[in-house]
Amino acid sequence: MRFATMAARYSQLPSFEPSMHLFHEPHWIRQIASRMIFLWPLKAVGTMLFMLAFFWAYFGILRNPLFPATLMPLTVVDQWIPVTALAFPVYASLWVYASLPAALFREFRILALFGLWMAAMCLFCLAIFWAFPTAVPPAGIDWRLYPEMAIIKDVDASGNACPSLHVASAVFAAIWLDRLVTTISAPQALRWLIWLHCLAILWSTVATRQHVVIDVVAGAVVGAVFGILGLRHAQGRAKLQKI
Repeated sequence: MRFATMAARYSQLPSFEPSMHLFHEPHWIRQIASRMIFLWPLKAVGTMLFMLAFFWAYFGILRNPLFPATLMPLTVVDQWIPVTALAFPVYASLWVYASLPAALFREFRILALFGLWMAAMCLFCLAIFWAFPTAVPPAGIDWRLYPEMAIIKDVDASGNACPSLHVASAVFAAIWLDRLVTTISAPQALRWLIWLHCLAILWSTVATRQHVVIDVVAGAVVGAVFGILGLRHAQGRAKLQKI
């Protein structure tokens, strides 16, 4: 009788379940490793095909705009940012930076949503480039003094300027990366590094004279709008609001 009474009282106590986060959540570095392994052939091939399709459309519009390009005006901030060859590797790092979110997704559905929102942003900017073409004004610089920049100066002309799709892609990726590193409980320093790298890419677009400051501001706005809307869409479909 006493045993039955004690058992009844014990059943009324709140149950305690050990937190999976405390005992079984992998270290954030191991989480990154496991996420990068997940569907890695699909991610690698998909990213490559996405970039090939993008460059095909980008250079097609660059060479065949609907109207003559309008030169973008310079601001005093453009004069404050000097040209430097050190900006080129930072500028080129975008193609790795913008691919990192896709490499870190652990669900195919979220991976697909990221690709769709990135594609929507690219199509939006490409439509602007075609219908309202803009170009960067001549910098008056002897680019033979900066051989490191010969590739982008020979291949990527001064058109498709505003909004800067280079900047938009960096901001878009930074927003998703920020959420990803929060999900895996990475150190705060990693979030700072993500945004510092993003800002460095923004600086490099002016320091290489590929864009002017107005292009950068417009591109940052586009990247933020599409990045936030896309992330909210993905979080609404992801379990426990995680991606």
